Parts: sequence; C-alpha cells; structure tokens
Amino acid sequence: MHDLTSVPQTNPVDLYRVRDAIYAPDMLLTALVHLDLFSWLDQHPSTKEDICRGLEITDRPTDVMLTLMAAMGLVEERNRVFHLTTTAREHLVKGSPWYLGPYFESLKDRPVALDLLKVLRTGKPANWGTQQKDWHKSMETEEFATQFTAAMDCRGVYLAQAVAKSVDLSKHRHLLDIAGGSGIYSCSFVAHWPHLAATVLEKPPVDAIAARAIAKRGCTEKVNVVAADMLNDALPPVADIHLYSNVLHDWDEPVVRQLLHKSFAALSPGGLVLVHDAYLNAAKNGPLHVAEYSVLLMHSSEGRCYSVAEMESYLSDAGFIDMNYVAGAAARGTVTARKPG
Repeated sequence: MHDLTSVPQTNPVDLYRVRDAIYAPDMLLTALVHLDLFSWLDQHPSTKEDICRGLEITDRPTDVMLTLMAAMGLVEERNRVFHLTTTAREHLVKGSPWYLGPYFESLKDRPVALDLLKVLRTGKPANWGTQQKDWHKSMETEEFATQFTAAMDCRGVYLAQAVAKSVDLSKHRHLLDIAGGSGIYSCSFVAHWPHLAATVLEKPPVDAIAARAIAKRGCTEKVNVVAADMLNDALPPVADIHLYSNVLHDWDEPVVRQLLHKSFAALSPGGLVLVHDAYLNAAKNGPLHVAEYSVLLMHSSEGRCYSVAEMESYLSDAGFIDMNYVAGAAARGTVTARKPG
C-alpha cells in the first residue's frame, strides 16, 4: 500500500481549484441574469437581511453569493451594508453603456444556474450531479456512498498528512474521526503518530466501506470503526482528540454548533478538537478560491465555507478555549481548540 507519510513532488492546489470552483461562474450568472442583483443593489445598498427580503431569497445561499461577489471584487461590505464596486456599477448594472447582461443572457438556462436559483429561493440543497436525491440522502445508498467516499479518499491521501503534521499530538492517545469517510485521515494520523489509536465514526453503509478501506491499508490494529449517526447519537467518550475533516462545511450553523457541543461533552478534560476545512478570511471577502468552493457546497449540501473567525466563535460558545489556526495543504487549514481541564 501507499506510504501515508510520503509527499508528491508537485503541488496539486490548482487542480483542486478547478474542481472546487466549477459552480462559481453559474452563481455570477444567476445573480446577474435571474436576480438582477447588481441593478437592485445600485438602487438599494443593503444589509444581507434586507437583500434577502428585497429579492425573496434565503440567508445561507445569500451569504455564499455575497461572499463570492465580494471575493470577485464586485461588492464590498461597509458597516454591514453591501455596496457595488466601480467594476460592478460599470459592467453589471442595467442602463450602463458597458452593461454585460445580454452577453450572459444566452446562458441563463444552464442547469446549475437554475439549481442555484432554486437553492437561493428555498434554502434547500439541489441534487448532486445526476442523483435523484440530495447528497445527504444519496449517501444512504451503497453505490453512491462507495463512489463519493472514494472521491474523498483520493483527496485525503494528500490532505490528511498535512493535518497530522500540523499539530503536536505527543501527549494524546486516541482520535475520534467523526464522519471520517474511508478512514484515510485516521490511517494517516496513526502513521505519523505511532502511539495513537483511532476510531472512525460513520453511518451505514459508509461504516462498512471504511472498514474495508482501513483493512486494505493494513491499519486495522490501530484504527477501528463505530457505526453511529453523529447527528442523532451521542459521541462515544473514547477519545481525547476529535477530528472533523471536511465535515462541518456540509451543514448550516445550527448543526455545526450542535456537533461542537457534542464534542465538548464527549471529550476528556484537556482534549483537543481539530476542525480541518477550507476557510474564509475574517472579512469574508476571500480567498477567492474558497468563496468559489462555498458555492459548490451550498448547491449540494446544507452548508457552506466558514471563516476562521466564525469557527472560533462557535468553538468558544461550546466551551472550548485556546483556539488557533494552522495552515495546511491545498488552501485548507485546521482550527484547533482545547477543552479546559
């Protein structure tokens, strides 16, 4: 099997960005052609809440849309009020001699653009690819769960060891990998920290997929699997490290808060929580590639990308202390925090 401590000679971040940003152009198309966002904002500089009311759209996808437009240099937020930039006013507002609306109009019926409009209106995720159900429901089927878990596994081979190297776990003993997919992160952690044991918590049918992947990597002595639903079951009190890797971005803020409170309850005193993800900056106007990735997450899941400041606030509200951000691979990073004790 592949050595989980080896690294490639090249950095694949630009390849990740092609995939992660694939729905972002459709968000601009939807904002311009379907919502006429920029002409509306030109007449009504507004808070996010007023934009939602004025355009009859919902909070989570509107947050994602405005974050993308800010990262693209089309809007800027001042004292919670969004204003157009000169670029947007010249090229995206009806009545301007340089208005580009007709240039985009012919593409208005692209399926993803129509999906995004529906998500903006309803707040509910669209279906993933050609699936007839949304991503969360599709993951309950063996075929889709196998395919999607393999996709996340191949990404994790590169990303996981950057997370494992970024924190000092010499004084910890057991990692709980919550919604850990194939177990690639757990396997990488025990490869880098041989004294660690790990438990992957996953719902069926992914738990069985994880068990097979862990066995194939020869990690069954150090990594086991527990079948549980992180949303509806208590987290097992077996660990002094909790890992959420590319998990919380699939859920809206109330669920993120719920899970972090569960971790606080289950962790032993002095335990660590590691939240590995793609993070926005505090102003939520970049980085552009993370704002683009957030569109993909908003389309197909109930979540979005969060800023480091938002995640640290959620952790603090759950009772954690000593928050810290550590950069990782492929424009990802890890927010760490500790349970007092």
